[in-house]
Amino acid sequence: MNKEFEPDWDQPAVRNHDVSTAPKHHPNGGVKQIVTIRLDVDMLEWFKSAGPGYQTRINQVLRAHMDEQRAAAQQQQQQ
Repeated sequence: MNKEFEPDWDQPAVRNHDVSTAPKHHPNGGVKQIVTIRLDVDMLEWFKSAGPGYQTRINQVLRAHMDEQRAAAQQQQQQ
C-alpha cells in the first residue's frame, strides 16, 4: 500500500454527478467504455498525427474490422 495514503473512513461518501463521466453512447445504441490498451508507439503516433480525435479514429478502424469479420462469418454460415 502507498505509504502516503491516509484513509478517510470517517468522511462522508462523495458522489460525482458530473455528466462528463457518464457513459458515452454510440450512435448505433452502444455504450462506450474506458479501457487501457497497449499499442505500438509508431501506430499511436500515426493516429495522433492526424490531429484531435485519434481515439475515435482507432475505434472506427476497429469497428470496420469487426463489421467485416461479422459479415464474412455470416456469409460463411449461409453457404
